[in-house]
Amino acid sequence: MTAHQFHPTILREYDIRGIVGHTLFPADAYAIGRALGVLAAETGEKTAVVGRDGRLSSPELEAEVVRGLMDSGCAVRRIGCGPSPMLYYAATVSGTAVAVMVTGSHNPPDHNGFKMMRAGKPLFGAEIRRIGALAAAGFPENASSGTVSDWPVFADYTDRLVQDWDGGGRPLTVVWDAGNGAAGQVMTALSARLPGRHILLNATINGTFPAHHPDPTDPHTLEQLIAVVRDEGADLGIAFDGDGDRIGVVDGLGRILWGDQILQILAEDVLRQRPGATVIADVKASQALFDEVRRMGGQPVMWKTGHSLIKTKLAETGAVLAGEMSGHIFFADRWYGFDDALYAAVRFLGIIARLSEPLTARFDRMPRWVNTPELRFDCPDEQKFAVMTAVQAALEAEGAEMSLVDGVRVSTPDGWWLLRASNTQAVLVARAEAPDQAGLSRLMAALTSALERAGVRAPDLPV
Repeated sequence: MTAHQFHPTILREYDIRGIVGHTLFPADAYAIGRALGVLAAETGEKTAVVGRDGRLSSPELEAEVVRGLMDSGCAVRRIGCGPSPMLYYAATVSGTAVAVMVTGSHNPPDHNGFKMMRAGKPLFGAEIRRIGALAAAGFPENASSGTVSDWPVFADYTDRLVQDWDGGGRPLTVVWDAGNGAAGQVMTALSARLPGRHILLNATINGTFPAHHPDPTDPHTLEQLIAVVRDEGADLGIAFDGDGDRIGVVDGLGRILWGDQILQILAEDVLRQRPGATVIADVKASQALFDEVRRMGGQPVMWKTGHSLIKTKLAETGAVLAGEMSGHIFFADRWYGFDDALYAAVRFLGIIARLSEPLTARFDRMPRWVNTPELRFDCPDEQKFAVMTAVQAALEAEGAEMSLVDGVRVSTPDGWWLLRASNTQAVLVARAEAPDQAGLSRLMAALTSALERAGVRAPDLPV
């Protein structure tokens, strides 16, 4: 038996992720392939699909995953370089036992990792920990003999994206920014088949990300997109993260629409066709979103942050649409329920092309609260959950009105504040929202007080 130990930091809640050459190595990729082969066998069918992003380390890591899967006796199909949703699509339509995407997502160029599926569902949490246990126990020296073939799914995936275009007669001018990430080639092919004028930025896949970091939740990464939207008089701009599963949007004035605002526009359109349907958002989303979904006749559900958790909840509840503040958007209305920023772009652009007003006017009509950005501050892994337990106990003793879906989200006459422990980093995450600045200041003071009572000094939280 050949045993393998992973660096303790890389087995995360939603994926496996580390720094190449420091905490993540090709031997890890091989062990992941061997472990996934075990999981595939338990489904009764040793089949696998593998994809990769454009990072410099991805070809070697992908080759080792494939080798590990083959040594476990799997029939492996390689889809090559592309966005994570293309891998999800391939796995879904083929019904493969396991699927793995080699990607560092929106992390720096020297990072990489693995997003995985089993039997059409996201592989996360306890199953990722089981991969670690299987590797530690060891794999047989006598490897099985699997097979490998190439599967050029790019054209099928692009065709399927275009199939759901439902825009009106108003041609749009759209600026697209792939950030040199894995969505670039699909973005180019997709935009060429949509009506209107399309201006493409950073469409060439380049694992060093020379233009800017590929993370549309960071306003600095949208500066180039905003400038071109304004210069070209475009209707809007669309941005993608490094592996194409998260979307960013700016309107014609260059104003950023955050994940819950994008979801509000999508929900309005979906609920017009599917009245009473369930729409899910994570605990960091604005109260305005939940109120608007209810007003539009939908059933809003607040759920835990994390793309795997949201995806699973969507399947459990039969929801038609879900989203996160991070820009993950999940359609189960005419789509397959996984997060796909390219598909979300098609649906979003179709809505805007059918509107009787520009996106800027629709944005102006949105109900708005005053809120903080996501506030993240260091807290050791061995302390963060104990802090949350202490905060929750103190709030319960006070009789506070709160949701415990993910951390604590406390509601007061001023609005709400949230505190949760990150599942992927040694940090606590906070956010607050109120109808006005005075209310927001009181909420932040209450959050600071709750932390201090739990023995944590909140570092420079705005009040």
